[in-house]
Amino acid sequence: MNKVILMGRLTRDPEVRYTQTNNTVVASFSLAVNRRFARQGEERQADFINIVAWSKLGEFCSKYFKKGQQVGIIGRIQTRTWDDEQGQKHYVTEVVAEEAYFADSKREGDMPSNFENTFGTSMPSNPEFEISSNDDLPF
Repeated sequence: MNKVILMGRLTRDPEVRYTQTNNTVVASFSLAVNRRFARQGEERQADFINIVAWSKLGEFCSKYFKKGQQVGIIGRIQTRTWDDEQGQKHYVTEVVAEEAYFADSKREGDMPSNFENTFGTSMPSNPEFEISSNDDLPF
């Protein structure tokens, strides 16, 4: 099984390219992912992980992701090689994104007003099921 789940901050705005053959969108960006532990007396380290998002997900990332935002990415690890003009072989390991999520708290003005309705992430308000501070909760 090849499954990767990451949460980190974008180190730069996504870079958008298009494939030569069928003009498919490819968005590339890097995530700074904090390591879980720090050695005593040292600052916490981060790993910088390259992410690639294709097609509709690539369009989404390029449109809504910005440098410094905290995001969650689910995908798979992929390695590839290529030869440059001098004939030197290059190797790269990257995460191919299959899902992408906002991980920052939502602030006013971060997204267009119709964003939640457009992408189906909003629940309609129903006063019958709202919880007030006076309700007894089982947890």
